[in-house]
Amino acid sequence: MRHRSLFIITTAVTAGALTLSACGSRDDNGGGSGGGGDTTTVVIGLDAPLTGDLSALGQGIKNSADLAIKTANKNQEVKGVTFKLESLDDVAQAATGQQNATKLVGDTAVMGVVGPLNSDVGQSMQKVFANANLVQVSPANTNPELTQGKDWQTGTKVRGFKTYFRTATTDAIQGPYAAQYMYNEKKLKKVYVIDDKKTYGAGLAATFATEFKKLGGQVVGTDHINPDDKDFSSVASKVAQAKADFVYYGGEYPAGAPLASQIKNAGAKIPTVGGDALFSAEYIKLAKKNSEGDLASSVGAPLETLDTAKKFIADYDAAGYKDAYEAYGGYAYDSTWAIIQAVKAVVEKNDGKLPESDDARKQVTDAMQSVTFDGVSGKVGFDEFGDTTNKQLSLYEVKDGKHVAVQSGEFQG
Repeated sequence: MRHRSLFIITTAVTAGALTLSACGSRDDNGGGSGGGGDTTTVVIGLDAPLTGDLSALGQGIKNSADLAIKTANKNQEVKGVTFKLESLDDVAQAATGQQNATKLVGDTAVMGVVGPLNSDVGQSMQKVFANANLVQVSPANTNPELTQGKDWQTGTKVRGFKTYFRTATTDAIQGPYAAQYMYNEKKLKKVYVIDDKKTYGAGLAATFATEFKKLGGQVVGTDHINPDDKDFSSVASKVAQAKADFVYYGGEYPAGAPLASQIKNAGAKIPTVGGDALFSAEYIKLAKKNSEGDLASSVGAPLETLDTAKKFIADYDAAGYKDAYEAYGGYAYDSTWAIIQAVKAVVEKNDGKLPESDDARKQVTDAMQSVTFDGVSGKVGFDEFGDTTNKQLSLYEVKDGKHVAVQSGEFQG
């Protein structure tokens, strides 16, 4: 989706491992890294909507990053290093995200960023981080422009920011994946397309509509909504009059759920389909019984079906987090782990030392390009654009009040 986070590295003296850098701080108590003496504390900041309408997704991201850090500390993943989490709330607003990015860049101890959730927030952060050689890994941003440039749809792909990476696959395949399912499997030929005019929603709706028309489907109407509104009766009436077989909505669940519900109440007993920003238990809570039959695509395969995710799920449950890991938990864990692995590579390359702040930031960014490991979501790695090499997608349908996976696989385009 769009969707978001942040890493701070404070170096200190580590007995036999790391040396004190100009931007570092000492932890004479060992900092929980498992050994006596001095340690280096690596603070991993996180930027996500921790309050507001999208907080369910944001809290899932935060908890999953926290679990990755606890795991790294317990296993002493980087010798002499203790990882620590600092969370920042962007309330799903681009301006706030940019302020958070500027704040972290200004701290010379900050070495990396995970997040954010929303694509428009990520877009606002990219240049700030790039100017500082500060790496950023999002578990949820899906707009293709963030990695491939504004002309990606014409086949001209240009990576604008070498500091930006993501573990979530993009809307370039998420929209078409849903279009193929609705046309080929559901045999529905007429769609009404609506978006919220935001970076994520508008981009996703466009990729869906292009593929649906290419397959032979008909777009019988298009519209835009203000995601801050709650009354969508006017649009709902237009959908009912258009005699569409289904609705495709590019946007997030706080508006998508009431929109879908009001469309059904207007007499159009048809499913609403959307992207990963609709794949949340909160969608079902908001739309209630009117959510039945609605569909949402999401990045990756269902975690519950992956052997690689079994330990994550068990450890998450055992940790007792109040909020569910939601759609991006596995990807947030993997984004955090990718940063940890990049830091590890830099430390090992420099004989157990982190270089001075400016050079350290660049080295962590460079190391990220080569990071690969078996993660929660499957094989984690990045292509020449900083996009994930994992192109798995899934579709979920609401059945008896729960999202049930109905299809999973790689997009065949």
